[in-house]
Order: sequence, then C-alpha cells, then structure tokens
Amino acid sequence: MRKNQAQGARCKVKSTCRLNPVPSRLRLRGFTLIEVLIAMTLLSIMVVLLFSSLKICADSWEKGENKITDVNEVAVVYNFFQRHLSVAKPLWNDFSGENKTFSFQGKAQSLQFVSAFPASAGRSGLQLFSVELQSEDNDQVIKVTITPFFPAAEGEEWHKEEVSLIKHVSDFTLAYFGSDDGVSEGSWQDEWLDKEVQPRLVKVNIKLENEIYWPEIIIDLKVSGTANNTGLDTGNTENINDLGVDL
Repeated sequence: MRKNQAQGARCKVKSTCRLNPVPSRLRLRGFTLIEVLIAMTLLSIMVVLLFSSLKICADSWEKGENKITDVNEVAVVYNFFQRHLSVAKPLWNDFSGENKTFSFQGKAQSLQFVSAFPASAGRSGLQLFSVELQSEDNDQVIKVTITPFFPAAEGEEWHKEEVSLIKHVSDFTLAYFGSDDGVSEGSWQDEWLDKEVQPRLVKVNIKLENEIYWPEIIIDLKVSGTANNTGLDTGNTENINDLGVDL
C-alpha cells in the first residue's frame, strides 16, 4: 500500500517536471557584454593604480638614495679638510739649493699644505697635499695630489698619488683669514702666497652642477705659527670662537 503511494508521488513529481521544464537559456545564462565591459574597466583601473603606486615608491626610493649620496659627498669632503687641513704643519721646503718656500700656499681655487696621515694609514710621514679644481672629460673635478714632503733618498722614488675628491663641480673658491705676522688682527683674503705663517681659518665654498645646496665649510687650523723642519712652534693656536671673525 505504502509502496504504491510512494510510486504515485514520484510519478506526480516527474509529471510536473515534464510539464514545467526550465528553459535552457536560463540554465546556461552567462555575463552580458555590459557586465564584461564594467569588469574589464575596473580591472584596468586597478592595474593603473597598482603600477602608479609602484612608480611612486620607486621614485621615492631613488630620491632617497640620491639624498643619501649627496649627504655622503658632503661628509667625505668635510672629513677630508677637517682631518688633514686642520692639522697642517707650518714647514719650510728648503731641501734644495733654490730659495726655500713656505709649505702652505693658497690661491682662490687651489691649495697646498703639509699634513700627516694617521698611524693606521698605509702612507707614513709628512705628506704634501695639493688641492685643485681641474677639467677632466668635459667635467670639473676637485683633485687631491699627495706626495711625500721630504725628498726621496738616493736611488729611491717617492710614490705620487692622485684622487678625485668630488666631481661635477661648477664652482670652487677658497678664502683665508689671518694676518701676515700671525699676531695682529686678521682679515679675509682671496690668496695666501709667499707668507711665513699659516692662516687661522680657511673657508671652502663648493657649488655642484646639479645646484644642490652645499654648506660653507670653515676649517680652523690648529697650528697657525711658523716652524722649521725639525720642530713645530704650536704656541700660536686659537679657538675659532675667540677670533671675533665675521663668518
């Protein structure tokens, strides 16, 4: 009895399905053209935003790297002058039969002085530093030439070293503060030639081709008096704050 009722119910369901079939176009319905266009437009916008964000990140990274490079260049130049020029030795070059010359000679765009490397450096002894603005491959470069100050022994040859301190320079000027006797009131001068004392201060101005601002560098020479080649007279040393200089 129950079996017959179940079979009758299944027959009614099948009959209903056959009487009300689901249209095939509804069962297989996909995206319309408008929906596809909207989806592609949204995808394109997302891709554009993604690549724009990546470009902004890359530009920011590059600017940061350039800024770090610029700061490092300033630090390298400042450390060079502070480490070597500030402890320049006021010596006389009287090793030949010619007239003796004072070791410190400064022009508007070049400088010569005697200083020493630290004990940990590969070069030992007093060295003659020459700093000059030179042209190299259509570029302005500040170069440093280093040679031993004392003459080489017979049969030996001193090693001369030349390095580029900074490239792409548009202007390089030097100024010197001091007096001819090293005692009286000093003043700023564009040159420091044929004198018997070192200046008290040296001002370094550098401008680069990319017009990035460079701070003015002022070096306080710890020894500004005169000395012979066997002993240094360090009595005439002053603090930069005690000079009363208009920087």
